[in-house]
Amino acid sequence: MERTTAKEKQYDKLGPRVAEAFRKRHFDAYYCATAQEALEKAVELIPKEGVVSWAGSETIREIGLVDYIRKNGYERLDQEDGKDRAEFMEITRRATTCDTYLMSSNGISEDGQLINIDRTGNRVAALCYGPKTVIVVAGMNKVVKTPEDALARARNVAAPVNMARFAGRVFPEGCTPCAVTGTCADCLTEQYCICSQIVTTRHCCPTGRIKVILVGEDLGF
Repeated sequence: MERTTAKEKQYDKLGPRVAEAFRKRHFDAYYCATAQEALEKAVELIPKEGVVSWAGSETIREIGLVDYIRKNGYERLDQEDGKDRAEFMEITRRATTCDTYLMSSNGISEDGQLINIDRTGNRVAALCYGPKTVIVVAGMNKVVKTPEDALARARNVAAPVNMARFAGRVFPEGCTPCAVTGTCADCLTEQYCICSQIVTTRHCCPTGRIKVILVGEDLGF
């Protein structure tokens, strides 16, 4: 199907350039115009053997990847299988040494760098070290000009929205300044600060361990 909107045309021009910037930094990187194409590419990259796990990413849910893994016989470490907080945390710890780890990114710069923030650090820990392969799926709405812009996006867009997403379920209502105001206050809130860990991934080592799938749609936060 021909992509005709102004945003689609912009993404189709910019996306391949950003993917090439990632490849220069030794990531494996792909541009997929649609969520369906991204799902197909992700499935292609995940070995049927081995253990798969993932972070709490809205993006990988939106493209249907979590449902696909659950329904197609993959051995998995699924946080939602935890019956209580202790089991949840044990699954989260074990996930840092799985074979394939799935996640998104809070911000991406046009020169091919990933910017991520985390409360407890489990997601960025797996990104940095542990799983044999990390697959990052991100909508082009997360791509901004510079790493500084990507950090600003992570703190002022992704963090407040994620606090709102978890409010009343994982976190108490209004437990951080960004949950109240909708923007980062550079807080030091005990227990609940969602920006405890800030990680820039500017280079992939070993080569190709991190595989980035850019999607020409607005996905996630």
